[in-house]
Amino acid sequence: MDSQEREWYEPEAQVIGGVKVPSILEDFIENHPSIVERFYTKLYYVPEGKPDEPHQILFHSNRICLVGLAKEHVAFDKGIRSVSFEVGKFDRSENKVSGRKKSGGMVLQADSTLALITCEDDSVYRLRSCVQGKLIEVNNRIISKPEILRVEGEGYVAIVMPKIENCPALKEKLLSVEAYQQMIKME
Repeated sequence: MDSQEREWYEPEAQVIGGVKVPSILEDFIENHPSIVERFYTKLYYVPEGKPDEPHQILFHSNRICLVGLAKEHVAFDKGIRSVSFEVGKFDRSENKVSGRKKSGGMVLQADSTLALITCEDDSVYRLRSCVQGKLIEVNNRIISKPEILRVEGEGYVAIVMPKIENCPALKEKLLSVEAYQQMIKME
């Protein structure tokens, strides 16, 4: 706290039910793990023959997968101009699901294109699903603000839900953080 804050804020010990309750400022943990670090398993997919186009999959224990670009993707170096969910004859942003079983969601294969990313130099990159499952939603915020793609957890492109019986095989096919770091070092 700076000196101005100290002038108007003086923490007072509160007593509730006869028990002294400490200030929440005393419990502050500076290096508290982020939501992504606490609740998601980071997995990676690198398209064959395209080591500069890695994808990141954040796998939650409830099997929801947030699919996005890994921070090493070449599109970040080139500068992302736009993101489009119109792929072929499908517009992924028109996907609507309902109910507990997420009926109505588009069924995706691991190599299905989720979005097209156009860079400042007019190069276009396909973002693949990497996960076989149902498309739950796309992140429409990245259309107007493609810079949030850099923010882990918020900059996902789509949420995909694999079938529960496919989850162990999915985790085996994708790279762990350690395996991905090893692959990067080798290049």
